[in-house]
Amino acid sequence: MKSLKDRLRLSTFAVLAAASLATFGFAADDAAAQERKSIKIGYAVSKTGANAGGAAMTTIPNYKLWLADVAANGGLELPDGTKLPVEVIEYDDRSSAEEVVRAVERLAGQDQVDFILPPWGTGFNLAVAPLFDRYGYPQLAVSSVTDKAPEFVKRWPKSYWFLGGGRDYAGALAKMVDSQTEAGVINSKVAMISVADGFGIDLVNAARPAFKEAGIEVVMDRTYPVGTQDFTTLLKEAAASGADTFVAFSYPPDTFALTQQSQVQAFNPKVLYLGVGAGFPTYGRNLGPKAEGIMTLGGIDIKNERNMAYRERHKALNGEYPDLWGSVITYASLQMLQESIKRVGLDREAVAKELSTGTFDTVLGETKLENNQLRQLWLLGQWQNGNLVGVEPADRPGASKPVLPKKPWQ
Repeated sequence: MKSLKDRLRLSTFAVLAAASLATFGFAADDAAAQERKSIKIGYAVSKTGANAGGAAMTTIPNYKLWLADVAANGGLELPDGTKLPVEVIEYDDRSSAEEVVRAVERLAGQDQVDFILPPWGTGFNLAVAPLFDRYGYPQLAVSSVTDKAPEFVKRWPKSYWFLGGGRDYAGALAKMVDSQTEAGVINSKVAMISVADGFGIDLVNAARPAFKEAGIEVVMDRTYPVGTQDFTTLLKEAAASGADTFVAFSYPPDTFALTQQSQVQAFNPKVLYLGVGAGFPTYGRNLGPKAEGIMTLGGIDIKNERNMAYRERHKALNGEYPDLWGSVITYASLQMLQESIKRVGLDREAVAKELSTGTFDTVLGETKLENNQLRQLWLLGQWQNGNLVGVEPADRPGASKPVLPKKPWQ
């Protein structure tokens, strides 16, 4: 097997000396902390391989922004008010489950970092969860959609799940279709396709009972292999199905291909719901007015000033706006870690307890986990006036009303 070669020490973020270590007389732990020169933060993430696109959109830019913000603030603050710079140890997991496991073991065992940030993706977070638990590290599993989070929290008490589960998103979609059916905007038929991989399987397995419970008829239910590029046949079948709603639980390349090929075929369902990628900034920018009315997971409240300020800072540092689903949550999770360290220090057990029980002021607003899960989520968004706004939960402050039917392609 190949050894890891891409270890990078990003000294950029370790430039601030502990000049503020001027207060003495603390307990043993505080004294030990004062002898430190830095706090080690490590992570393994997909910089190459199949997962690199998702990691480069949702995870890596937010790690960079947070580390830059920490450095600009003088380092990570400890309970006694001192601040220490962050030393970063980074590995490329090459989109390999074996590599990400090996890298996390190295971070914990050889590098002995103080905290480990999570990898990108549901599968990789599940792959490393036993290691985080074994070595006692809190795991901020942000880019993970799973209905099994309550079960995982029991198994790994220091794991935290931020993106909800398939039943959450499918339930919100079914609720919207049902309400629009009752309003006479659309019929009660749905044509549905899903990628035959983790995300697609989880979502479609949740959508089937959700639609059935809502009295919605699924007239087409097809899966397709990962890597599919030609959706011509599936789109023609959907157009002929008589359904006003077309749902695709798709990965980013599929989402972009489905959008383009729907335009070519003049496929104009009244509800067009696509999967991961429809919330990418490039999606809305490339489509322009043609994105109007398209629905997907996530969304934001554009009146949330903290979120909008975060988006501008993200663009200033990374040259691109963040995606409109998981990015802001990734950054908020790092703020929670930072604040926990400030409150209780570097003891990972105490930090984990603070993450579980504390209330935090983040770019999302007041943030508190429930049973180690973030439950205040935008589960359904729609492109409206150039923004992907949150429409479900409809009773959440800041929610927008859906605008349907979607206008035909122009």
